Amino acid sequence: MIYNLGSINADYFYKVPRLPVAGETLAATSMSSGLGGKGANQSVAMALAGVEVRHIGAVGPDGQCLVERMTAAGIDTKNIHVSPDPTAHAVVMVDSRGENQIVIFPGANQDQNPEVIETALATGQRGDWLLLQNETSLQVETARIAAEKGMIVAYSAAPFDADAVTVLLPYLSLLIMNEVEAGQLTKALGIQLLHLPVANVLVTKGIRGADWHDTRLMQTVSIPAFPVTAVDTTGAGDTFTGYAIAGLSSGLSPQSALRRAAAAAAISVTRAGTADAIPTTAEVEAFLA
Repeated sequence: MIYNLGSINADYFYKVPRLPVAGETLAATSMSSGLGGKGANQSVAMALAGVEVRHIGAVGPDGQCLVERMTAAGIDTKNIHVSPDPTAHAVVMVDSRGENQIVIFPGANQDQNPEVIETALATGQRGDWLLLQNETSLQVETARIAAEKGMIVAYSAAPFDADAVTVLLPYLSLLIMNEVEAGQLTKALGIQLLHLPVANVLVTKGIRGADWHDTRLMQTVSIPAFPVTAVDTTGAGDTFTGYAIAGLSSGLSPQSALRRAAAAAAISVTRAGTADAIPTTAEVEAFLA
């Protein structure tokens, strides 16, 4: 079982000819909306990858449609509570090359309920996984409960904040960052990547793939990305993370898990949207074949 304390957003996408500069007004050529949020995206990816996922989170009174969308994807949503705060949302501008700019309103994601979290994790056992991101409240408290149960705690450290990562490090088995974030963290702590006090570090590098660092064995495994023509890169990192965690939790080696994750991310960028762009296991297997 994978437990995911994660954000849930309503995403609003605007296609623009190019990303605006400061003070500029641009007319969008199209608009669409859908399920998003790093947490929800990663839960959808894990569920579509074929593992059992229980999402812990919060929406506002207007967020039931998003919960229904997650349930339809195969996610256990009974530990998503309704906050009096508005449902979080993101405004995503995507240019003709698939690059994006995103503004997020955190809303109910910052109103997590301690009792809901304790209830959700009450069934957690040694060897189960907990996944966290930096878009919700109560991350440290949740990680502590899971670690005390012997669960495997993974942290997708975005949006990045070195202080948030530092306080979570004692509870983590896996830390996931992109290249820029990894550089910021090692600079802030004054240590090299392989000397971070966490057993495994996964560093994503976009079109150059990803590196898996085993800090106990002082070894690194590198996985290349699959070359595709991008339509929309929004959510590709979440797709990669979700598929990677799903593979690892199922007993795949880091190399095998990351290869499947790279394939899933490659498929996702050829489609518009976030959660709606995440491929199924069958699609990933066909791509790899």
